[in-house]
Amino acid sequence: KLPVPYVIISYSATSVCITPSDCAFQVRFLQYSHFNDFNFVDIGYNFFVRDDGFAYVGRSWNYVGAHARGYNSKSIGISFIGGFNLTVPPKPQLRAARKFIELGVKAGKIAPDYKLLVGHRQVSKTLSPGDALYNEVKK
Repeated sequence: KLPVPYVIISYSATSVCITPSDCAFQVRFLQYSHFNDFNFVDIGYNFFVRDDGFAYVGRSWNYVGAHARGYNSKSIGISFIGGFNLTVPPKPQLRAARKFIELGVKAGKIAPDYKLLVGHRQVSKTLSPGDALYNEVKK
């Protein structure tokens, strides 16, 4: 049911991709693992953002994600490509995620009074989105 009241930020726990083709491969690999390891019908996240700010569509706005049990039907999941335990994501990646949230609000997909759950770790036992990203986004 849209608009959703929550936005959940996670990371892919992969290496930072160097080229667009490397990033596309990583997203396809994640989709493959979600199919085969978790028996999902599609990739679990609604969107992915790579280091230069380019975004990939996962389940998009209108389909329930599979990114945070108990929150899937009431949230949009944005995953940062890379691992961010020690390193803060580049500014273009952070800006792109914020822009996605703004666009979601304007399009009626995210509630104007949404709650940003800054980390997947707030709703699941996980390290995601990593300490550095978690601390950056909760500012």
